[in-house]
Amino acid sequence: MTIKIAVTGAAGRMGKTLIEAVALAEGAELAAAIERPDSSLIGADAGELAGVGKIGIAVVGDIEQVVGQFDVLIDFTAPVATVVNAQVCGAAGKGMVVGTTGFSDEQKGVFDEAIKDSPICLASNFSTGVNLCFKLLDMAAKVMGDDADIEVYEAHHRHKVDAPSGTALSMGEVVANALGRDLKKVAVYGREGQTGARERDTIGFATVRGGDVVGDHTVSFLADGERVEITHKASSRMSFARGAVRAAIWLATQPSGRYDMQDVLGLN
Repeated sequence: MTIKIAVTGAAGRMGKTLIEAVALAEGAELAAAIERPDSSLIGADAGELAGVGKIGIAVVGDIEQVVGQFDVLIDFTAPVATVVNAQVCGAAGKGMVVGTTGFSDEQKGVFDEAIKDSPICLASNFSTGVNLCFKLLDMAAKVMGDDADIEVYEAHHRHKVDAPSGTALSMGEVVANALGRDLKKVAVYGREGQTGARERDTIGFATVRGGDVVGDHTVSFLADGERVEITHKASSRMSFARGAVRAAIWLATQPSGRYDMQDVLGLN
């Protein structure tokens, strides 16, 4: 069985990498490539655009044109576009693999309503290594969390528009859930001035933006006399793209419902 995959944001850095990952994957083929309707690359061959050679799939500017041609849409774009795509896919009963982050509460509500009857895999990070880190963080938090100060550091390229990263927030949520804390109440996003002594229950976040950093994340458990640090560093977007394609192939055989990469990897 070959799973027909569509990629939106096809002309972007991640879109091109996703197209390449689909081309390299067994059991999958690219069925559609979508870009903004005002893009100068509408009509271009998606394979040539991604550097994998001509494949006969032209980039289109409207998901409605191709919604009947694919099984699963992979979307790593922006919240506004992803919500629109979710409404189209939800109405057509199509699956979605979503790596978009930075949704507002209102956008989350519209998104959730749109895909309530479709299979969807939603994750802040699709790399196998990061999802392994989520399991390690849960373990570390349960062993050390009550006796340690916890800080989350992340760094990304200068073009990333949301902060902290969705992955950093997910790491904080894993730790907070393991300790029975509400991240919304205990998160501290940056420090400046006379902040006073650190409160033990807080989880701190530090954000760096610059250069071409693909994605670095470290969670530190700092106790008296020792510290444990769990780190993941991505050197290529292909690690995310391979995971997303793996998720799309897996999702195509699942019933309607909401899944994450932990489900795909059998870690839940």
